[in-house]
Amino acid sequence: MKKKFNFTNLFNILSTILVVCFLVKTIIDYTQYSSITNSAPFYAWILVNALYFIVPSIVLFIVGIAFKNRTNN
Repeated sequence: MKKKFNFTNLFNILSTILVVCFLVKTIIDYTQYSSITNSAPFYAWILVNALYFIVPSIVLFIVGIAFKNRTNN
């Protein structure tokens, strides 16, 4: 009997990895941020990190839910 590959778990794991990368990158940026040398406020850095990591994470999570609903039907 051949076991089917579980894409739902793959997408959820990738989504979690992206959230962890967001947290790590934000912490690294915080340690290197200096308001004297950077013209952008720190929340702008967080928004850029969210754009790069959180948005794809949400998309992967939604795709994982869609795959789960598709395989259950």
